[in-house]
Amino acid sequence: MSDAAYRPLAGILWMIATGFCFVMVTALVKLLGGRIPAAESAFLRYLLGLVFLIPAWKQLAAMKLGSRGWTLFSIRGAFHTLGVICWFYAMTRIPIAEVTAMNYLNPVYVSILAVLFLGEQIAARRILAIVAALIGALVILRPGIRELDPGHIAMIFTALLFAGSYLTAKILSGEHSAIVVVAMLSITVTIGLAPFAAANWVTPTPGELGILFFVACFATAGHFAMTNAFAAAPVTVTQPVTFLQLVWSVIVGAAFFAEPPDPYVIAGGGIIVAAVSFITWREARAKKRAITPPIHATKT
Repeated sequence: MSDAAYRPLAGILWMIATGFCFVMVTALVKLLGGRIPAAESAFLRYLLGLVFLIPAWKQLAAMKLGSRGWTLFSIRGAFHTLGVICWFYAMTRIPIAEVTAMNYLNPVYVSILAVLFLGEQIAARRILAIVAALIGALVILRPGIRELDPGHIAMIFTALLFAGSYLTAKILSGEHSAIVVVAMLSITVTIGLAPFAAANWVTPTPGELGILFFVACFATAGHFAMTNAFAAAPVTVTQPVTFLQLVWSVIVGAAFFAEPPDPYVIAGGGIIVAAVSFITWREARAKKRAITPPIHATKT
């Protein structure tokens, strides 16, 4: 990044805006409640969000994909489809802060899967950071001390599935433009969710459709803000700011959903963010091809 492009304050402010947008996404999904099945809620969110792809239609129409491209886009769509269903389900079961904190595990799983499937080498200090992040997850979950909800299990699978989606996107990003990769994700996930939604369809009210449209708006705005944050400053600068999203989630959960603040969730989330920030810093210092994504990069 050149000195002219390096604007750390702007990067931090953009990342704060990113966190706010994604907190609004989780709060709105929580507000939606559980009347509409998780798969249908996710399908409607992505279907309504297709309107934001209109500027990309010309580029998509001119796109030529071989069998490899279709296969990779389909695999990514399958990973993300199942991950989104799990995420929407978890939002109806567990507090916003716990969903947010467990979402921080996505980059950790990406690092592990990159070693297993992409042959990435891993140093001892990075292994220790991954172990620390997993300890943070145990602090949040506290298995054996409290009863785990199915929503917690859903979030574990969410993080794993989004990690698979991200790694597939890393392969695709070397062969296609960012616009095509993002647009194809929206299209394939919408198609993938359709049969799950149809299997247990509940007719949504206009108010529920409005909430889901705003979910799509805030999700799109969050990705736009995140892109600007990465353009203004390195991930090593913006990554620690993501901890604010957990703070806001705790505040929103307590103020609007009667979810009391849980110090274990805050502590565990802090450990995970610190570990992921360390991994990101080590990648940048070693000047490696970045594998571990920013925390928000695997968001819905």
